[in-house]
Amino acid sequence: MANQDGPCIIGQGITINGRLTGDEDLIIEGRVEGTIALNNHLIVEQTGAVVADVEVVELTVRGQITGNIVAGEVVSILTDAIVIGDIRAPRVIIEDGARFKGNIDMDVPLPEGLN
Repeated sequence: MANQDGPCIIGQGITINGRLTGDEDLIIEGRVEGTIALNNHLIVEQTGAVVADVEVVELTVRGQITGNIVAGEVVSILTDAIVIGDIRAPRVIIEDGARFKGNIDMDVPLPEGLN
């Protein structure tokens, strides 16, 4: 059953190593290493650090992620965020001031003649 009180939060003083899975929204303020697979929205706050491959529906990054990202809907990399790794998502938003190193695959078919 989904948490009706809001998203789950991994606090600043917490470090998790391993595979993280779930169906709820998740906010990371601490550190996660390994893999993350969520059927919802992941938010990495400014204090958050993720060293993991990430598979989510929606991702918002204010902190740091090192690893490959697959999102079903959108990846938003906000000002001052750092992302190192490849991104595959139908929509990718990179704000001015954000830092990104990797490849982006928006998995969108090109119009005839551009293939």
